[in-house]
Amino acid sequence: MLGWTVYISFISALGCFLCPSKRPDLSRHLALFATVISAFVALFCAASYTPIDGNPVVDVTKWNWIPSLGISYYLAADGISIVMVVLTGIASVAAVLFSWNIEDRANEFFGFFLILIGGVYGVFISFDLFLLFVFYEIAIIPKYFLIAIWGSTKKSYGAMKLVLYSFAGSSMALIGIMGAFIVSGGVSFDLNQLILHPYTPEFQEWAFPVTFIGFVILAGLWPFHTWAPTGHVAAPTGASMLLAGVVMKLGAYGALRVPMTLFPMGAAMWREELALLAGIGIVAGALVALVQNDFKFIIGYSSVSHMGFVLLGLLATTETGLNGAVLQMFSHGILAGLLFAVVGRMIYSRTHTRDINKLATMQLGRQFPFTAAVFLLASLASVGLPGFSGFVAELHVITGAWASYSYLALMAGTGVVIGVAYSMRALIRVFWSVDSDSNRPLQTTLPGLTIQEKAGATLLIITSLVVGIYPRLLLDIIAPSLQSPLLKPLLDQGNTL
Repeated sequence: MLGWTVYISFISALGCFLCPSKRPDLSRHLALFATVISAFVALFCAASYTPIDGNPVVDVTKWNWIPSLGISYYLAADGISIVMVVLTGIASVAAVLFSWNIEDRANEFFGFFLILIGGVYGVFISFDLFLLFVFYEIAIIPKYFLIAIWGSTKKSYGAMKLVLYSFAGSSMALIGIMGAFIVSGGVSFDLNQLILHPYTPEFQEWAFPVTFIGFVILAGLWPFHTWAPTGHVAAPTGASMLLAGVVMKLGAYGALRVPMTLFPMGAAMWREELALLAGIGIVAGALVALVQNDFKFIIGYSSVSHMGFVLLGLLATTETGLNGAVLQMFSHGILAGLLFAVVGRMIYSRTHTRDINKLATMQLGRQFPFTAAVFLLASLASVGLPGFSGFVAELHVITGAWASYSYLALMAGTGVVIGVAYSMRALIRVFWSVDSDSNRPLQTTLPGLTIQEKAGATLLIITSLVVGIYPRLLLDIIAPSLQSPLLKPLLDQGNTL
């Protein structure tokens, strides 16, 4: 049934392209219908997910695609896949709601939007690595058009830089995938078959870093992160939400699913050096966010910082760290999307400025108390406010990292403290600045929030709150996958160090 998330997205994308350009309401409602149905499919599959005979991988569909090359159309899911699919469903619904203002070529916008979503779903449920790579590339292409056509602030530069980095990374990832296929005998791209081959330490020593870095370029690993802030800033709100919410997760998920699964000895050889880069990214991203005056750049660099927690959790190679990494992927997808929605749709589309010094004079706290409350909750939740998803995710990551490299856990903790600083700076400056006299009459009354914006924000806040209060909803789905034949060798290697 999970396969329908892919099919619904692609069929609806075609429907959007066929909608008349003069009727943007048709493509909007079709996109909302498609994303809502897909989200319900994802939630139903998560609720009914049960490992069969102790095997957490549940087949969806499998048939030979290119038999001569060992390529099959093989869709399957384990607990990690299920969590990522649920994230994609929720994030895509919210992104459509925050894109309700798109009027110019709306049919094309939502067409590309749904192609991207279909590609993302496909990556998360592909267990044939060639098919995974195909979906990975499908998800990259629409990003260029969404940013280059509907973006702002050096949109052509931001779109091209994002795509070039993405294709460079995917080329490296393909080298690793093809290497594993050839060395294993060139029989099949089936992940379950590839893990059975005993790859030599010499092969894993070069294959792991090439493949891992190829994937995590898209996840914003320092120093390969520079595409992310410019891409976020240039993208329209809905695309920013998807870029931070699910597209960056493709890189982290791909790193876990491919090199860390196939090359556990290589991961053991390189994990400390790469984890150090993740730790540097946490602190560096937070420090750069602290000195930005462009509101969207603040969120862009904070996104890089928080993705560092995902990568640190992965490279801790402990069960607690991996649990935290997957939880952080989910939490960051929800909260970063919400923060970009606040900045891009709720504020910038009305004030036409992202300069926090200019915003400080507009009495936004008085005009938009709902927006101020949403930003307060989202920013604090993202830096670890207890009761929200960010707290339980970062706690797992730091605890898991401490078991492997305590100094990196301290770097992550430093990033949290700096995160509180840049969040409070932005919050106070934009919404409750001393430059804004609360007794002075409003000079300009800005348009009020729409029901779609309030609904999207409420959906994301409730999601983060539910996971933060009862994280077992996700942990009980994730845990069996960490003890599966796919990931147990990785954890065994981690325990030997």
